[in-house]
Amino acid sequence: MSNTPALGERPFSGIGLGEESRQLLALAREFARDRLRPGARERDQNEESVDSEIMAEMGDLGFFGLRVPEEYDGLGLDVITYLRILEELAFGDPCPALSVSVHNSLPVEILCKQGTEEQRRAWLPLMATGEVLAAFSLSEAGAGSDAASLLTQADCDGEGGWILNGEKAWVTNGAAAGLTLMFARTDQPGDRRRSKGIGAFLVPGGLPGLSAGKKERKMGQRGSETVTMSLEDVRLGPEHLVGESHKGFQYALESLEGGRLGIAALALGIAASAAEEAFRYSAEREQFGQAVRHFQGLEWILGEMSVKLEATRGLLERAARARELGDVRARRLSSAVKLFASEAAGWITRRAVQVHGGYGYSREYAVERMFRDSRVTEIYEGANEIHRSLAARLVYRERNVSA
Repeated sequence: MSNTPALGERPFSGIGLGEESRQLLALAREFARDRLRPGARERDQNEESVDSEIMAEMGDLGFFGLRVPEEYDGLGLDVITYLRILEELAFGDPCPALSVSVHNSLPVEILCKQGTEEQRRAWLPLMATGEVLAAFSLSEAGAGSDAASLLTQADCDGEGGWILNGEKAWVTNGAAAGLTLMFARTDQPGDRRRSKGIGAFLVPGGLPGLSAGKKERKMGQRGSETVTMSLEDVRLGPEHLVGESHKGFQYALESLEGGRLGIAALALGIAASAAEEAFRYSAEREQFGQAVRHFQGLEWILGEMSVKLEATRGLLERAARARELGDVRARRLSSAVKLFASEAAGWITRRAVQVHGGYGYSREYAVERMFRDSRVTEIYEGANEIHRSLAARLVYRERNVSA
């Protein structure tokens, strides 16, 4: 190793940040540096448990209330600042950052847009502090990309309430959640209406008949809790239905636009972290009498990493701005940036391993874990193949070309 000075502090993603945004990003960066990054390896190795101490600290710092409006005790941040904070958290460890993203981007958003004032008052203040961690449950074993084919059933109980039965899959935060936004069929087996026969329900944790399976053993993001959930005659009052009983799938799709922005920010954080490791190692590692960063082959890889990071940040900011303004292109751009960011993360983490040579293949070096953590960003919140199709179809839709 050479005596090359350590890399200087990396700049924040945003350019021309206001003082409040800078302070929030500095808080997130400090927490990621001092609390998330040092424990990421241990969380990866101890995948059977959830780091409850870290989750509690994130609640105390307000990370679970980033998108909760101030009137419900949250921070009420704009989308762009929220995504930059997610990038900082994911730079430290994408697993706790994923819990923050799912909680804020999906249940919080649907409650804010579709919930009654009573529902918002009952749940959002608790969600803002992290006292109640929220989960989002749409997928099932046989309903992944074709989510509208889900089979979990919600039947009226004759008194205005509902009885839920079924099996849900791939639920992030599932076992620890104090509240799960659950999607179930409100139509009947003899009269299926696909996406127009699904309702959204607020399912509190601990109800009779509700149970979580064991944590899935995964390739990456092992510190994030992913479970199956079973519902056996779970009874809910009428106050647990969100919005109209047949529009749940519509609500899910609308919130997933925001969810995909969150996943893009997570992928960006992973990629930035791997690039940081690659730049640092290339400056320190010497071969043939000089730091390896001076060899053109590696220099080109490092340069390409930098370009991909900046291109991702630019597209993410554009997609976030479109969502905030209600631009017609918002849905397409959310798919585009999720696709672009996840594949950029895959490219960067793979090359970061290569830059490290044999050490990159060792679990003693963080890039091996980052490579594994990046892989799922191309799968969850919609597989990238689906987003490629959506990108094409939505261009036609924006230009009023019918199917």
